[in-house]
Amino acid sequence: MTAYDTNNIFAKILRGELPCFKVYENEHVFAFLDIMPRSPGHTLVIPKAPARGILDIKADDFAHVARGAHRIAAAAMKAFDAQGMTIQQFSEPASGQVVFHLHMHVMPRFDGVALHPPQTRKEDMKVLEGHAAKLIAALNA
Repeated sequence: MTAYDTNNIFAKILRGELPCFKVYENEHVFAFLDIMPRSPGHTLVIPKAPARGILDIKADDFAHVARGAHRIAAAAMKAFDAQGMTIQQFSEPASGQVVFHLHMHVMPRFDGVALHPPQTRKEDMKVLEGHAAKLIAALNA
């Protein structure tokens, strides 16, 4: 297995070297909106621990990510009036992983509305700003 790259885009976001629409953070995880969302409110939950994927993360660190995804999912259901939720985690290229820092996708779902294809449409920054505000409000309610 390939080693963790400390210069991957999510590591840079964690270090504050790149901007993001942060919606949640604690001592173990960091959550921010995907700038190419597959649905409104599509959020990425990442560990602060360096881990390429599920195969090299410590079980306790992964448990924190799962709990973070659970918290984001509950808030996103309310914030976006969603009818369902898709949670995904990809590890290694054969699975479809593109950024090699473990992350879970939390995607609100709506009856009869398909997900946008992955990595095809960069969302308007004002729209993302509004989505972040709605999700933060739901998390703090």
